[in-house]
Amino acid sequence: MPELPEVEAVRRQLEPAMRGARIEHVLLRRKNLRRPFPRAFASRLEGRRIRSVDRRGKYLLVALDSGHTLLMHLGMSGSFRITRGGKRSTSKAEAADDRHDHVVFTLSNRVTVTFNDPRRFGVMDLVGKGLASHQAFAAMGPEPLEASFDADRLARALTGKRVALKVALLDQRVVAGLGNIYASEARHVAGLSPRRRSSTLATASGRPTASAVRLAAAVKTVLRQAIARKERPYRAGRFRVYDHEGEPCRTPGCAGTIRRITQAGRSTFYCPACQR
Repeated sequence: MPELPEVEAVRRQLEPAMRGARIEHVLLRRKNLRRPFPRAFASRLEGRRIRSVDRRGKYLLVALDSGHTLLMHLGMSGSFRITRGGKRSTSKAEAADDRHDHVVFTLSNRVTVTFNDPRRFGVMDLVGKGLASHQAFAAMGPEPLEASFDADRLARALTGKRVALKVALLDQRVVAGLGNIYASEARHVAGLSPRRRSSTLATASGRPTASAVRLAAAVKTVLRQAIARKERPYRAGRFRVYDHEGEPCRTPGCAGTIRRITQAGRSTFYCPACQR
């Protein structure tokens, strides 16, 4: 499933193509994705001008001049294709199978934005006032790249938690947008074992330990690096531990080998030599 860097890369692709344009037509090629489309979805979007394209966690938020927000989630396999003046902006390698083009937005600036989703786990919703209280965001944790996320905030979220650190980091109430890949990467940078109990990152009074300070900084580092890679595709896929089972650890001076274990039904990659 796409995580924060992948969704942010999509947002940066959509924002210059959509912002300021009016939605002239919405074509729905099926009645649902993961869930049915909202009532009168297409007609409520048509004629509205797009004010901004933002992101919250793993969700894309398209603010409209009606006061509503188009909420979109990529699911497992969702992607967007942008066509300008009838010419695709993506390469043939990036273009998905047209059979899975489920939603097509035609804009006033001669741009067409097509949502393609082979597995149909994506979500589109139209939300009015009270976006922060929407079920997707009501309990969502802080954005990890904002100043509000730091070691203190992380320690408070982990205080008293007995679950393994890897499991806690996948909880969107702890930190928004972090998933299986970047949870593994951040723990490796911070030198923390995925088996470590979450509560060990906070003192009895809820203050951050040195481990919490390292981890909060590592989360920011790996996400920023990943976003930069997504904007420079030729560097994509250069992970430190994720999907590198059996390979030498990349930490300078470490002679360990990357292992894979299963936690909460997900693969975890780590170095048992330098992650404690």
